Amino acid sequence: MSILAWIALGSCTIWAWLLLGQGFFWRTDQRLPRRAAEPDRWPSVAVVVPARDEAEVLPVSLPSLLGQDYPGAAEVFLVDDGSDDGTGDLARQLAARHGGLPLTVTSPGPPEPGWTGKLWALRHGIGLARARAGGAPDFLLLTDADIAHAPDSLRTLVAATANDLDLVSQMARLRVAGAWERLIVPAFVYFFCQLYPFRWINREGARTTAAAGGCVLLRTAVAERAGVPDAVRGAVIDDVSLARAVRRCGGRIWLGLAERVDSVRPYPRLGDLWRMVSRCAYAQLRHSVLLLAGTVAGLCLVYLAPPVCLAVGLFGGDAVAAWAGGAAWAVMAGTYAPMLRYYRQPLWWAPLLPVTAVLYLLMTVDSAVQHHRGRGAAWKGRTYPRPQTAPER
Repeated sequence: MSILAWIALGSCTIWAWLLLGQGFFWRTDQRLPRRAAEPDRWPSVAVVVPARDEAEVLPVSLPSLLGQDYPGAAEVFLVDDGSDDGTGDLARQLAARHGGLPLTVTSPGPPEPGWTGKLWALRHGIGLARARAGGAPDFLLLTDADIAHAPDSLRTLVAATANDLDLVSQMARLRVAGAWERLIVPAFVYFFCQLYPFRWINREGARTTAAAGGCVLLRTAVAERAGVPDAVRGAVIDDVSLARAVRRCGGRIWLGLAERVDSVRPYPRLGDLWRMVSRCAYAQLRHSVLLLAGTVAGLCLVYLAPPVCLAVGLFGGDAVAAWAGGAAWAVMAGTYAPMLRYYRQPLWWAPLLPVTAVLYLLMTVDSAVQHHRGRGAAWKGRTYPRPQTAPER
C-alpha cells in the first residue's frame, strides 16, 4: 500500500476509537440532573460575578441574575475589576431599575502579583460573601458577567446538589449568530468535550476533571477545604484548575451542557474568536514545544488527512486511501452532528469541520508564538507573560 493509504487507515482507526472509546464525547445528553422533590430548607447562595469592562453585556445578563426565582436566601456580589466603561455604576442602575435579589458592587483594586484578574476578583467577592453578618453562605455561584440565566437557573443548580455533588457546572450555550460564530463556536465546545469527556468527568473517582467557568455552583465548605481561589490564583484556564482543586480534596463534580444558561457576548469577527482561543491555547499545552508539535501533527492526522486522502485517492486512483479517508471524514462529520443540533445549526456545516480544525491549529500556533514573544495571555488590557495551567498537585 502507498504511504497515503497508510495515513488514511491510521486516521480511520483513530476515528473508530474516538467514536467508541473516548467516553462518547460526541453525545450531548449530559444535562443537569433534576431532583424529584424540593428540599425542606433551601441553602443560602452568594452569586459572585467578576466583571471587567462589561457594560455592553450587563443590561442583559445582570437582570437575569437579580430576577432569580429562588426560595432561599441569595445575594449577588458584582466585583468591578478596574473597568473603564462604567460597569460598576451601570450595575447599580440596573439593580435600582429591576430590583430582585440584593446587589453589592465592589472593586478590589489591581490584582496582586501572581494573580489573574478574574481570580483576584473572585477572591474579593467570595471574601465579602463569607464576611456577611449572617455567616458564610452554603453555596457560591461563580458566573461570568456575560452569562444570562433563566429565572429557575439557580433553583435547578442547587437542587442538583442533592445527589451529594459539591461542584455543579454547566457549559453555557455560546452565542451563534454570524458566519464566523457558526463555523467556530460549536466546534469549540466539541473539541472541549473531546478533550474532557463529560461522562468521564461525572463518574465518581474519575481522573478526568474539568468545569465550565461561566457557570459553577460550588459548596462553600468544599471551596474552603480546597483553598479556592488562592490555590489556583495564577491559572489562566481557571475552570479546569478549580475543578482539579475540588477533586483533589475529595469533592464530587458534575459537568454538562446548559439548556437555559446562555452567553450573550458577541464574537462577530474572526479576530474576536481568534483572541478568545489563542489567549489560553498554549497554556493548555503546558507551554511545551513538544506538546505543541504533537498537537499540530495530531490535528493534521485526525482532521486534515481524511479529506486530503479522499481527494488525492480519487484523483490518483488509490482506492484504499480514498475509502479510508472517506470513512474517517464520515465518522468525523457524524460525531459533530449532535453538537450542531444542540446549537440549532444546519447539518451541512458538519463536513466543514476540517476547515475549522485548520483555524484552531493556526490559533494554537499563534498562542505559542505570542507566549515566546513575552506577550502571554492577553485579555482586556492585561497580559500574563507566563500564564499557568491547572496545577497537577
